[in-house]
Amino acid sequence: MRVIQVGKIKIGAGNPLVLIAGPCVIEEEKLTVNTAEKIKKIASKLNIPFIFKSSYDKSNRGSVDYYRGPGLKKGLKILEKIKKELSIPVISDVHCRNEIAQAAEVLDVIQIPAYLCSQTDMVVEAAKTLKPINIKKGQFLAPWDMKKICDKAIASGNDKIFLTDRGTIFGYNNLICDMRSFPLMQELGFPVIADITHVVRMPGPPSKDSSGGQPKLIYPLSFAAVGAGCDGLFLEVHPEPAKALCDAASMLALDKLEALLIKAKKINEIVREK
Repeated sequence: MRVIQVGKIKIGAGNPLVLIAGPCVIEEEKLTVNTAEKIKKIASKLNIPFIFKSSYDKSNRGSVDYYRGPGLKKGLKILEKIKKELSIPVISDVHCRNEIAQAAEVLDVIQIPAYLCSQTDMVVEAAKTLKPINIKKGQFLAPWDMKKICDKAIASGNDKIFLTDRGTIFGYNNLICDMRSFPLMQELGFPVIADITHVVRMPGPPSKDSSGGQPKLIYPLSFAAVGAGCDGLFLEVHPEPAKALCDAASMLALDKLEALLIKAKKINEIVREK
């Protein structure tokens, strides 16, 4: 397996469990920066490598009336502030090929959303930046289907890839976290991250963000994914999830993060011993 380096952080091949975390979408600057700072303190205390994630734009919201974020320019400015003032690497998702070059000026990792992972132009343009890229597995794809997508990035001159599993479609309005996905995608030669907070979403018709999720499952699924050998956890975290402007029904409350990470780290240490 390749070891993917993000700043000083090494991902994969038996390196310590990595945390990718932050609010689903950038809300107001103070909340975003404060959340990043608090997550950093928790991760530093537990000696867990941490990459901050929040989206400057969520163009795949269920309704045109839903909050999407501050937009590219303002959002990148906030992420750059977090990166420089808190010394945290940052990741965000891109939704349009034309914004990738500008995003790459700030982001340490470029993320390809699950819905767009099969779009060749998106993958190629992201790969050409030569930044590490996180490609989320589409809910509609099998784990081995990700090989073709990785090959597109490699053909574009970039093998600094890690993959993220964010669930698999299981009938209508339901996702499952297939634990087989982690070792199967790792066989492709890349680290694999478990996106737990999106797995517990229950997608469907537009509805209030306070409904449509099962956050009580974040803990057991996180522990199971780490036990199955994932290389990191992707957790969307918010100080007050019920008041969040996006994915309120599935984010982890910030005050519950440390307890989760303590157990996840112990499980990861056992897995790495093997």
